[in-house]
Amino acid sequence: MTNLNAVDPAAVAQDAHLESADVVIGKNTIIFRRFMRNKTAVAGLAIFLALTVFSFVGGYFTEWDKQTIDPFNIGMPPSAEHYLGTSQAGIDLYAMTVEGTRISILIGLIVGLVSVLVAAVYGCTMAYFGGKVDKVMLFILEALIMMPALLVVAVATSGGGEGLRRDLPSWLLLIIVLLVFSWMGTARLIRSLSMSLMQRDFVKAAQYMGVPARRIVWRHLVPNIGSLLVLDITRGVTGAILAEVAFSFIGIGIKVPDVSLGVLIGGATSQVQTFPWMFWVPLTVMFLLTGSLAMMNDGLRDAFDPSSSSSGSAKKRIALKARVKGNAS
Repeated sequence: MTNLNAVDPAAVAQDAHLESADVVIGKNTIIFRRFMRNKTAVAGLAIFLALTVFSFVGGYFTEWDKQTIDPFNIGMPPSAEHYLGTSQAGIDLYAMTVEGTRISILIGLIVGLVSVLVAAVYGCTMAYFGGKVDKVMLFILEALIMMPALLVVAVATSGGGEGLRRDLPSWLLLIIVLLVFSWMGTARLIRSLSMSLMQRDFVKAAQYMGVPARRIVWRHLVPNIGSLLVLDITRGVTGAILAEVAFSFIGIGIKVPDVSLGVLIGGATSQVQTFPWMFWVPLTVMFLLTGSLAMMNDGLRDAFDPSSSSSGSAKKRIALKARVKGNAS
């Protein structure tokens, strides 16, 4: 008589083999694969990393610096001695481009990262406490949005900031001013997203369990808006670099002797016909820098898209093994 409840050792071994062969893909791995499959985004990342490396080690490939004057090569085009030519004052353009690129990248990275961090903490705090705390913090936020950023930058870096300009380099002062005015829009968006997260069961459960507010904000609210924060960082870096170039171009940003891409472009605008290399070299670097960040931002947006199907061949293997297991059963 056949025992219907008997276990077939061969079937058990086969199921165990299939289960052990399953590929479990983590979320971070899927996002990384989606990003790396986007050739445009990878090209943008490569360009940005190349410019960053150039800005930090490029000075070792020349004997000139941003302050040394070559009296025998004033206003000369690119040559073997001066790779990108010299300015009308006889200063090596290659050395100034390396310094200017480094300053612009530092401004972009610091402002982009810190402003998003401040916006995340501020917006999540508003959403968590609500009530009067939310109203007061929202009033402060609206007041900062209404302030004329251009006027404050002009006063801090040119008109009434004499004491600050004596104690701080102009690029650091510009970073401080940009940080004050670059986080409010992101904070409002994060507040609205966090208010919807406050209605989720896992946040309510954490509140009922007596988890401190700081821990709820950092462990439950901020990670759930991580994709938005990453995209805002790349946009913030791009916006900070463009703001530096714009402010320095009109004369209220970075001041000489400090050098940036905006300073180089602004100083060469009136001499495009006589010294074209002084204008086109920093302008090209700026386009490469902001363009690469834009390509990276597009790639990150597609990588974080949950509807994307570019998670790699492992996903296909999982689907195939699921069908095999279904047929075997």
